[in-house]
Amino acid sequence: MTDSDSNPPTEDDQLENTPGKGRTPTARAIEPSAPEEFGLVQVWWGDGKGKTTAALGMGFRAAGHGYRVHFLQFMKGGASSVEDVRGEYNAIDAFPGFSYETSGSYGWHGFLDGSDDDEHAARARAGLDRARELCWATADANLEGPLAFDDDPEAGVHMLILDEVLYAANRGLVDPDAVVALAENKPPNLELVLTGGHEPPEYVFDAADLVTEVKKHKHPFDAGQRARRGTEY
Repeated sequence: MTDSDSNPPTEDDQLENTPGKGRTPTARAIEPSAPEEFGLVQVWWGDGKGKTTAALGMGFRAAGHGYRVHFLQFMKGGASSVEDVRGEYNAIDAFPGFSYETSGSYGWHGFLDGSDDDEHAARARAGLDRARELCWATADANLEGPLAFDDDPEAGVHMLILDEVLYAANRGLVDPDAVVALAENKPPNLELVLTGGHEPPEYVFDAADLVTEVKKHKHPFDAGQRARRGTEY
């Protein structure tokens, strides 16, 4: 008979061995901090609603731990179906350590909405150049330590979200190989999140650590529902 058989662990012992020690989570003040295990490449794609939403959720979760997060959005520059305000931009702007920018053009590429497809391509390429710039800048930062909340993202970030970049690559607005190169050559401790596209971005799967397909089973858009404030923008 072993000691563990004669002295089975008590409930207190079990709680002590859990990460949260059995405590109920509560809100705490957000102070600059640094992640211990960041550095993966995440891919979120599919024809269902929730890719951007999931990425934003991770961004807010990371920022809530005091990590520095930047959200760079491709393609979504505004459209006649939504108002000139984004709930996520307002929330990010009010949140410490979280910043955003967009490289999207008005309208949507490939749609007969009066927008210029060449302008969409130019904005998307500029967005990818910007993503490279942020990665190079972050390579010079100390990601093992806290980063100031009020510094520009050029001073380094712990998490970089490139929203809809995979949609831009699938539509040929940016070179898929350039997206792969970005993922393969990013700073080791930078968490890189890539979203977008209804077609599988197989070109980047080998470079990714996490690949999630967001699958549609039913969507109100198919019944004619327009984008709604607070859910789609």
